[in-house]
Amino acid sequence: MIIPVVLSGGSGSRLWPLSRELYPKQLLPLVGNLTMLQETVDRLKGVAELSAPLVVSNDQHRFMVAQQLADINQTAQAIILEPVGRNTAPAVAVAALQARMNGDDPVLLVLPADHVIGNPQALCAAVSAAYPLALAGSLITFGVLPTAAETGYGYIKAGKELCVGSKEQRTDHILPITAYHVDCFVEKPDRATAEGYLQSGDYYWNSGMFMFKASRYLEELQRFAPAMLAASQESLEKAQSDLDFVRLDAESFARCPADSIDYAVMEKTDAAAVIPLDAGWSDVGSWSALWEVCPKDARCNVTNGDVLLHDVDNSYLHTEDGRLLAVIGMDDLIVVNTADAVLVTKKERCQEVKEIVALLKRANRDEALAHRKVYRPWGNYEAIDRSDRFQVKRITVKPGGTLSQQMHHHRAEHWIVVKGTARITKGDEVLMLSENQSTYIPLGVTHRLENPGKIDLELIEVQSGSYLGEDDIVRFEDHYGRC
Repeated sequence: MIIPVVLSGGSGSRLWPLSRELYPKQLLPLVGNLTMLQETVDRLKGVAELSAPLVVSNDQHRFMVAQQLADINQTAQAIILEPVGRNTAPAVAVAALQARMNGDDPVLLVLPADHVIGNPQALCAAVSAAYPLALAGSLITFGVLPTAAETGYGYIKAGKELCVGSKEQRTDHILPITAYHVDCFVEKPDRATAEGYLQSGDYYWNSGMFMFKASRYLEELQRFAPAMLAASQESLEKAQSDLDFVRLDAESFARCPADSIDYAVMEKTDAAAVIPLDAGWSDVGSWSALWEVCPKDARCNVTNGDVLLHDVDNSYLHTEDGRLLAVIGMDDLIVVNTADAVLVTKKERCQEVKEIVALLKRANRDEALAHRKVYRPWGNYEAIDRSDRFQVKRITVKPGGTLSQQMHHHRAEHWIVVKGTARITKGDEVLMLSENQSTYIPLGVTHRLENPGKIDLELIEVQSGSYLGEDDIVRFEDHYGRC
């Protein structure tokens, strides 16, 4: 049995403004019709002995993760919620402990949720080749065949060859049956060093993907990072079940040292092996990296949305909400236009978008956290207009969706139904409103909104009052465990 462990963390800073802290890149359809999280799970269909995935997620992303899996008819064994980010080693530790709860000892396939794989068949072949090594006790990483002297990646140096299958089986990279002992892991090099790595043929890019038996990872973690294992184990033992989620104990997990799998285990163990991977891999770590993996027109431009170009080359151009984007006489440009922000940068400087996100956070601006459209387990809301003492939102509630029973200390609300049917509880009164009907929720009155119908409920909400923040919500009862 192989259990995919999908790591769905991320701060949402490198692909701002499309990616935000509350809506990071793995939840976006950046390359195809599926989101990157969905692509990560979907591309494993060719792997034999595959079990349902374990997903480790930020607590704030939990409902979007669950919904995106449901949208592709996938059910996770568990969605483990991290109360605070502690890097990949503790995340995999709690996943391994969770996988062993029934006494089983499965092989774990650790995959970040935000990578692009252009050739999924090659990945599936590499996983199949790695499986017997994992069963035998090796801790395997997949090393990407380098195509350039890249200074933004860590590298893995291959040592002596391991036997994986017969010589007659070897054909090409689609069946990667050669594996090597790991000689060493090296940090991101300078340009001259990277050139030497590329010429030697002994080095691979560190993909951040791993495969090992759950017990072997825990054994090595006990050897090299016992405090991390103890804190991870305690956080899982004290975890709470919350709907479909496993909510780790916050105090225990916060004591966990924050380290990567590489640093905590792989760089120290003598059981590390690397399998070369030639699968069109990218970690999509910048706008220029996204440009590289997307289909392009005759002038090497990537366009999304309503875009008009004149004399433009080698650029990435994205616009939303039907807004026309027109660009003239530019080269090597990134332009990303969303409902509330526009990014313009030369491709060569696109890594500096993190500096803009840092400025936004220091100024406590909402654009660092979320888009105007914010997703909730019951549907979504979108900000339309706002001033000092009022704001207007478009609210969409899915069929069967129910908002929490709540009240506000500082604002009143007007609701106008524009589509569907609303069941509204207002104090002791229950109303059924249809299109073009409205109601008023006074400040301090307990209320609830539900969609009892078969189609989406859409309404316009006008809030008015002295304070309009989302933290002015007192929840009394909630179907989604948010009280």
